[in-house]
Parts: sequence; C-alpha cells; structure tokens
Amino acid sequence: MRGYGQFCPVAVASELFAQRWTPLILRELLAGSRRFNQIQRGLPRISRTLLAQRLRELERAGALECVAADGGGREYRLTPAGAELQPVIWALGVWGQRWTTRVDEQNLDAGLLMWSLRRTLAADRLPGRRIVVELDFHGLPPRHRRPHVFWLILDRPEVDLCVEDPGSEVDLYVSADLRSFARVLLGDLPIAEALASGAVELTGRRELVRAFPSWLLLSPFARVPRPPAPAYPTGPHAGDARGADASGTR
Repeated sequence: MRGYGQFCPVAVASELFAQRWTPLILRELLAGSRRFNQIQRGLPRISRTLLAQRLRELERAGALECVAADGGGREYRLTPAGAELQPVIWALGVWGQRWTTRVDEQNLDAGLLMWSLRRTLAADRLPGRRIVVELDFHGLPPRHRRPHVFWLILDRPEVDLCVEDPGSEVDLYVSADLRSFARVLLGDLPIAEALASGAVELTGRRELVRAFPSWLLLSPFARVPRPPAPAYPTGPHAGDARGADASGTR
C-alpha cells in the first residue's frame, strides 16, 4: 500500500494499522490466538495468503514476533509495541458497540460466533465431568453456506469446538436463532428473554439446562451503553428542525 506521504504520527501509524484486516488480526492476537490457524478461524473470510502477508507486515513493523512454539511449529506473539495497541482496539470496540448496528444479516456467521463462544465460556462454572453440547442454528442468512451445527466438548478447563459429529453421546442440545444468540452474547438480549420467547431452546439433562445460561460470558463490550434516541420534534417542519440542529444555522 502506498503511504500517505505525511510525517504526522497518525498518518505513519495508519499506514500499518489502518490496512484491511490488520485491526482484526490484532484483535485475535489480543484475545489469545497464537497459531496461524487459530488466527484464521477468527477471520474466516481472509485468505491464507493475505493473512500471511499482514502478519509479515506486523512483524517487520516490530508489532509482533514469530517464535518457536512448545510442541513444535511456530506461533505469533505481540511485542511491547504491538501490545500497546490494545487501547486502540478496545476504543474501536467501544465505539462500535455504542454507535453501530452490529447484528446486521450480512454480518452473521455461525462459525465465527462459535469460535468466540468457545473462548469465552466460563470454564470455572463448567461441570466437573466431560460434557458434549450440540448447537444447531436456524434463521441463517440466505447466502450462508458454512456449517450451522457444531459440537462443544467441555472437559474443564478445556473447551474444544468441532464442526463434525465427534461421535459421542450428546448431553445438552441447543437450538437457537442465529441473530438472537448473537444479540445475547453482545448483551442486547437477555438470555432469559431469549429462552422465554423460544429463540433459544435447551433440551437435555435438567441440571445442564439450568446451568447453561450461567456458562455464557457476554462480550467485554456488553456494558457499553447505547446513546439515547434523539428527541427530534415531530410535525410538518420536523425536517427543517433537524437541519437547523445539524448545522447550527438556517
């Protein structure tokens, strides 16, 4: 990407940070992803070639390093320079939670939701024995072609995600409208309300049905308040009033 041709620190930093996918790659690294495949699972629409390119760019900029991993292979770790971007990523998330329409149909992805759910379940609240949970999503966008049925294998403190039937007996079944479940995790819809309306249905062992809502940890941005709705006047001149408010003059 050609630079902005400016020595301003904002411009120079944006030449790296503002490239497509780079903030989300940093989000994945800050969330604990280390291996290449882990980062890509959090970014299912990026090609492996482009992901490798972006990681090299971050490495050349001194924001991360690629090191030998325990057990073989390589993994990526943020350097102090990369970790210093955490407040920037957080601020983007806060702004997005407060001002954007997040649960838009074109942004719904069952696999990405499950990847986020896998790493945010409250491991300390899980049962003391191995549990298999099957999740089946409906209400999918018309163009959704990826899997909609997933299995979580909960063996405290480990949580594994499968996109193919693991062949084990299922202890708890979750049937959910995809949009509603995403709203639950974002803090826009209380889980009790989703259960009462039938948007989320739980079947299985009674104690697991009761416990499942307590396993869900909401998005770290869930507590960010929405702004109040603008109190625009109504009537035949409402549009003129909005124009005056926006510009300050008539």
